[in-house]
Amino acid sequence: RRSTRTTLFSILHALTDSSCLCFSGGRSLFVTSDPNTNLIITKVDKEADCQICVTEASKQTCKPQMYRLKNLRNASVDFTCPQPQKVFMVEINKEIGKPVQADNGFFPNYNRTFTWDIKVGTTQTFHLDFPGPGLRQIPNGGTCPDGHTYSVILYLHRAAPATIGTFCKGGPVTSVLGQYKGRVMLTVPSDVNLDPPDFQLKVGPYSEVTAIVRVKLPRGVSDTEFITPNYPKDFPDDEQILWDFSVPEMHNYSVQFSEHSAPECLEEGAAVEVEYQKEGKNPTRTSLTGPQPQHQQGGFNLTVKNCKTNLTLPGLSLRYSVSVMRSGHPVLCTLDLTKQEVSVQIEKVGSDPLCEIRKDSKEEKTIKVAKGETAKLSFLDCPNEDLRLTATELIACPNASLCAPTLLFVPTLDPCLPMPLHSFSWFFTIPHEATLDLVSPTGSLRQSLPGQECDPSSVVGVGEKDGSFIGNFCSNGEIQKLQIHSNISITATPQDVKRSKEPLLDVSVSPEIKETIIYRISPNLTSPTILVTPNWPTGMKPHSSVSWIVDLPWMHHAHIKFAISGLECENSHTRINVKHQEGGSDLLDINESEKMRTENTTARQSFYLNVTNCQPEGRDQFNVKATIVLERKTNLLPILLGLVGAVLLLLLILVVVCVVLRKKKSKMNSQSSIYMGKGNIFRPNDGHFVKTRADNDSHVYDYIDDSMVYGHLLTDN
Repeated sequence: RRSTRTTLFSILHALTDSSCLCFSGGRSLFVTSDPNTNLIITKVDKEADCQICVTEASKQTCKPQMYRLKNLRNASVDFTCPQPQKVFMVEINKEIGKPVQADNGFFPNYNRTFTWDIKVGTTQTFHLDFPGPGLRQIPNGGTCPDGHTYSVILYLHRAAPATIGTFCKGGPVTSVLGQYKGRVMLTVPSDVNLDPPDFQLKVGPYSEVTAIVRVKLPRGVSDTEFITPNYPKDFPDDEQILWDFSVPEMHNYSVQFSEHSAPECLEEGAAVEVEYQKEGKNPTRTSLTGPQPQHQQGGFNLTVKNCKTNLTLPGLSLRYSVSVMRSGHPVLCTLDLTKQEVSVQIEKVGSDPLCEIRKDSKEEKTIKVAKGETAKLSFLDCPNEDLRLTATELIACPNASLCAPTLLFVPTLDPCLPMPLHSFSWFFTIPHEATLDLVSPTGSLRQSLPGQECDPSSVVGVGEKDGSFIGNFCSNGEIQKLQIHSNISITATPQDVKRSKEPLLDVSVSPEIKETIIYRISPNLTSPTILVTPNWPTGMKPHSSVSWIVDLPWMHHAHIKFAISGLECENSHTRINVKHQEGGSDLLDINESEKMRTENTTARQSFYLNVTNCQPEGRDQFNVKATIVLERKTNLLPILLGLVGAVLLLLLILVVVCVVLRKKKSKMNSQSSIYMGKGNIFRPNDGHFVKTRADNDSHVYDYIDDSMVYGHLLTDN
């Protein structure tokens, strides 16, 4: 509760934590306190025969009416009457710049006044903020029902102190601002237990206004009174006070001056000014007797400026009220879903009892409009943040062969709905023998994980229809395809309206898979690729399995590191299995009986990873995280042998081609032909087309498969 910041002090109590008072017989006490604390004991019953005797440093001093202990240190206080709490009142004073505390154990049976003195630079203002229930202004000199009465006093440069106001807990006043120097006072009677105050002090820039009172008017119907400083006494000359009113949406306010006295201004033509200012508009001025705003909307400032007055006559004082009422103009919307395949739900999520939502004139807490319906909706005094709009679309596929691929767009809803769309969900139903394939329209997907979160404007959540969550996904990652053998829901939260018009996913139907989920992965070359089980970091669904088909780039192998949550199975087994896609033995095959925690393995080529869950015992959860790091192969022998084989193959092809061409050329040189206008065409040495194997090309190879010739040399060893 101590603060060393110079611009913000948390004011909670009136004495330091080191304060200690011990009573003896109700007539004497011993005080140990902060040396910066002042203690003032004042006699309120002037007729009582009683004195105050204070002993400090072995020196005793007695006084009959008042004793002020400055820079309080160890002291013994004695009273010469049996019930001093009925005779004296106690004031505990401290500068507000230091942490302070008000303790119920300090003079609990006395009338107590706790004061905090405030002082800032001449070019600054102090801001007293009252969080929580705020304050309610009452007539100066009044008391509060709970016995805790606050007063804010301002010390002016050119005049006597002015009481900005007297307040009780629970009201619309949220802060008070003042110039230069002030005091906060809390009065608590002897029969009331102290409820520690909670307000804050901030230091701000200079303001020409003497004091500013900020007010947040409540929703609904209300009538709140305010008075000028020192009321019913005079407001100081040449000073001004400003009330900053925050008016709730869809409410009208009216200002009524109930009591006022106008001073005689000494300067010719001068008068008391009443000024109203609304954001974005020019100020309007009126007088104490002029017309005041009626049935208007929006926040406003009310400033009262006094003139230099004739002090021999009554001065300026004003008492007025601000009444607020609901505007009575609901927002209407006729929602037509006859041309859309969506259903809409509007739910009240705020606690404001004044917010009313209606469907076809019937008040509801939740409005549901199904596809194909038309409904007349109305919203009265409902801020947008108190309403949640969600929409859904059902995509049913009874026959897998007739299901066309679907691009998912967030549709545009009727613009008459006043609140923004919170989320849109698609529900897919498919036959048991079918699988849903999810791919990104931009090429790949990425799962949103701690440290690798997706942009909220483009993330989609994927879950199974039974409520099992799979994960949040967005574009541009390592997942080439996500296959799910289940009915699923896909939910988008379109925070960015422009981006919501872009396709989020491409969904198609394929034949049934054995696993619940299959991911097709192309690992990242430059950074680790992280794979996690569905519903990470919570456990997988019991009796489910998930597989990853991991395709490694050429000339790379993968180091795989697992982080595994151990558990006990009620029935069946958990299993983690890794094997190469091109066959071979398992690279890793473990289950829960092996007390798995972390495992490492290396895949020399593209591989499969499969994780299967059992029925865990109790509340145990099973999840797996696999981190894949790629490494380029450094064995040069296969590369060199491959190059040698390629060179030999090229030489062999050149030799064969040269032999064939040479033989054909020789054959052409030994032949001739004769053209005869009449008769048959013949060729010498025809030989009746009888050929031997040496004469045809049946022994010439079209190509030679070098892997068949040199395959025994091409190994990783």
